[in-house]
Amino acid sequence: MPMYFLQAKSVFTVLMILQSASVSAHPPGLSSLDISIQTTDVVVKITFALQDIEAFTPMDSDLDAEVTDAEREAAKPAIARLLASQLRINIDGKDYQPAQPGQMSFDDQNNALVTLVYPEVPQQQLLVQSAFLAQLPSGHQQYLTVRTANGVTLAEKMLGKTDDQLNLTLAGSNQPSAGAPTWLGAFADFFKLGIEHILTGYDHLLFLFALLAVTHSFGPALKIITFFTIAHSITLACAGLNIIELPSSFVEPVIAVTIIYVAMENVIRGDHPRGRQWLTFGFGLIHGFGFAGVLREMGISSGETGILLPLLSFNLGIETGQIAVAALVLPIIWWINNNLLIADKLLKGCSLSVCLMGTYWLLERTILS
Repeated sequence: MPMYFLQAKSVFTVLMILQSASVSAHPPGLSSLDISIQTTDVVVKITFALQDIEAFTPMDSDLDAEVTDAEREAAKPAIARLLASQLRINIDGKDYQPAQPGQMSFDDQNNALVTLVYPEVPQQQLLVQSAFLAQLPSGHQQYLTVRTANGVTLAEKMLGKTDDQLNLTLAGSNQPSAGAPTWLGAFADFFKLGIEHILTGYDHLLFLFALLAVTHSFGPALKIITFFTIAHSITLACAGLNIIELPSSFVEPVIAVTIIYVAMENVIRGDHPRGRQWLTFGFGLIHGFGFAGVLREMGISSGETGILLPLLSFNLGIETGQIAVAALVLPIIWWINNNLLIADKLLKGCSLSVCLMGTYWLLERTILS
């Protein structure tokens, strides 16, 4: 079999994997658990995406495929009971239950927020176990923070199905003893989360693939990657610091539009479209808001290092994953683009496939949502 057929097959295989790996570009799988040790009690705030818990507490009571405001309100007690029952709080060797039913609310990011109050304060040890993670998909992660009443971080940890608990030993006055988790552990957790997010963010990857599909060498590819990095880093920081906020109902459809536009530009203009780096910068600003949605879903906005540590490490993780993907596909793209017999047809074929996927996501995020 001629070598160029093998190369072409490789590109199509990568593209099809990206398209078929998930029905949704951003599958659910993030939540947060924020624990504050007050003077006389322990306050726990739990945040889950509604799509992660609706299978356990159905809200569509009349089964008409639409959840009304009244149905959401009616589901609040059941959601609060569910999350409270799945959380274990052990203080100084004794399990405690909330002093009263959890306070339940919804935010504008389609998340469920439950606040629980436990009538005791740990002096020596605090054990937290999020048993609900065992019932969720294996990729689900929950960011746990433990703080004092004045906001000093005692512990931070990313929980998962196989590691769903934190055992914090205190040395008195609610201070952690030697060996407690540090900022370095949180940095590593968010760095890993950034890598996982870009590798499972199929819309972002297809956008990057469509941008790079017209390059022939290192220079133009470096420009595109650099401009994309700068752009989404700007808006990721602005959104993370709450300087600029855009609703996900706007951002996600527009991301799909950027994919469609770049793919169609590849088809219509073909090779070497001018100003591709400026197009990348403009569209990259929109993708940055999409990345920021991950930190918003987890309620990451406070702590000893504030939003800055998660923001920095998460962004570095995104860049690392992005560079790894580019390093994998660029040699194949360049080889094909320098073979005139197949370059044009393959570019248009792949771009049309990307365009179709972008169109599907656009419909899914607007008409079908």
